[in-house]
Amino acid sequence: MESPRVLGIAGLFMASGIVVGALAAHALQKVLEPRQLDSLHTAVNYQLFNALGLLLVGVLMRDAQLPALRVVAGLLIAGIVCFSGGIYIMLAGAPRLLGLITPLGGVLLMAAWGWFALAYFRR
Repeated sequence: MESPRVLGIAGLFMASGIVVGALAAHALQKVLEPRQLDSLHTAVNYQLFNALGLLLVGVLMRDAQLPALRVVAGLLIAGIVCFSGGIYIMLAGAPRLLGLITPLGGVLLMAAWGWFALAYFRR
């Protein structure tokens, strides 16, 4: 995956995270239970923070010429989709079995940042 595509995906994650956060703050307050709202806020926060990280990785990919950053970008994208997406689909009423992708997403996010750290320690 190339830097412009990673940057574009990061922008989409940022925009959609803001939309979901706004919905949570306004329209969904009366629909979801407090525990569900907490889960939604967690998903939005993880999405936005890791999208910022993906943005950083995309910029570094342009300049650093470090092949490991492609792996980091892929892990971040998959992690955001699985972690935040898993919470979103659960709150939308998907079967609980599909919620099992949420912990996988967390592992992918941890792997991404570990891979990032390792790549720069080895450099």
